[in-house]
Amino acid sequence: MEIYLIKALQFILSLSILVIVHEFGHFIFARWFKVRVEKFYLFFDPWFSLFKFKPKNSETEYGIGWLPLGGYCKISGMIDETMDKEQMAQPPQPYEFRSKPAGPRLLIMIAGVLFNFLLALFIYSMILFAWGDTYLPLKNMKMGMDYSDTFKEIGFRDGDILLEAGGTALERLNGDALRAVMNARTVTVLRDGSPAAVSVPDDMMQRVMRDRQGFASPRIPMTVSRLSGDDTPAARAGLQSGDRIVAVDGNATPTFYDFVQTLRRHKEQEVALSYIRDGRELSVRLTPDSLGIIGVYPTTPEALYETVTLTYGFLASFPAGIRMGVNTLKGYVGDMKYVFTKEGATSLGGFGTIGNLFPAGWDGRAFWMTTAFLSIILAFMNILPIPALDGGHVLFLLYEVIARRKPSDKFLEYAQIAGMILLFSLLIYANGNDLFRWFRGN
Repeated sequence: MEIYLIKALQFILSLSILVIVHEFGHFIFARWFKVRVEKFYLFFDPWFSLFKFKPKNSETEYGIGWLPLGGYCKISGMIDETMDKEQMAQPPQPYEFRSKPAGPRLLIMIAGVLFNFLLALFIYSMILFAWGDTYLPLKNMKMGMDYSDTFKEIGFRDGDILLEAGGTALERLNGDALRAVMNARTVTVLRDGSPAAVSVPDDMMQRVMRDRQGFASPRIPMTVSRLSGDDTPAARAGLQSGDRIVAVDGNATPTFYDFVQTLRRHKEQEVALSYIRDGRELSVRLTPDSLGIIGVYPTTPEALYETVTLTYGFLASFPAGIRMGVNTLKGYVGDMKYVFTKEGATSLGGFGTIGNLFPAGWDGRAFWMTTAFLSIILAFMNILPIPALDGGHVLFLLYEVIARRKPSDKFLEYAQIAGMILLFSLLIYANGNDLFRWFRGN
């Protein structure tokens, strides 16, 4: 429960930052063009709000709603999610959105997306400045990698070290490497000291989304980094940091993956666990819990293998951060084509999936990396030409510029309603997928 709470708090904090920055983009451009902003809210406030205040001589009410599904900036004279029909029925006023030329209205609408994208670039830049870019080169994973069953089915073997995908050298295990493998017809690996070729089928991405088993992880020995608590099977048995577990009930466990899989077959069953400490092989008996867990954390691959760290000065961090942000956006946009497949639709996730992107404990770098990634997603999703999103408003404004006439208020109203129905349907579907996967996993 504690892990879920930590993830949820990080998610809410990240969402709050992204919503405030997005809506501030609309707010600042609206005020720049002298358009009145009536409300600026974090989260939605149907029926009541948790907090609100209106500064003296201000036209804007600021507040926090109770429904954490985003936020909004209510701009006078605009058909938005507030569906203020009474205001739209009145004659247009000079300070209203609808009274301004198409150019300023277009800038007001794209400002939220622009601010989210700029925020992501800034966060990436500051991450590189503060922490640098530390990664584990594939060639340094001396034991290779453990592959999911999906990839073993096409010819990968545990212990393979990735070398090339489609003739392009692979350097690190990340999203770019996965995309390169998916898009290649042939992948070259180092197997038992010699190069070997693996053919990749055209529908590999669909298989991955269908099986939901992932790609691969560094192959490491099961070395105890630390214990998860004092009242765990491992603690009661006397295991210590640095112990290397080599067998469970006589079954060799040369890797962390072997260890986990073996324990899962012995849930709530007493087993003999063999481990090496200070060069001596010792043995102890213990009983894994109902999940096959004994209460130890493994040493990370980064602690076992040699890593590479790229450092950046303050000024140098900005072009590097921009490259990272643009590359992240390109990768995400490229992956969107799979959403419209059967496997992609079933892999959609809601708040639970997003929350699981955050680490189980506080990690500043991981939090900000995830926040930057979500800011990229928010920017891209909002610019899609769907009514009720910023992109829908932009679409109608572009129509107005080209056709030299505005769509009617009644049309915009119906389009807004249709867009909101579509978005809520997607929201229900995505979160329904989360619930289905949770119940299936339990």
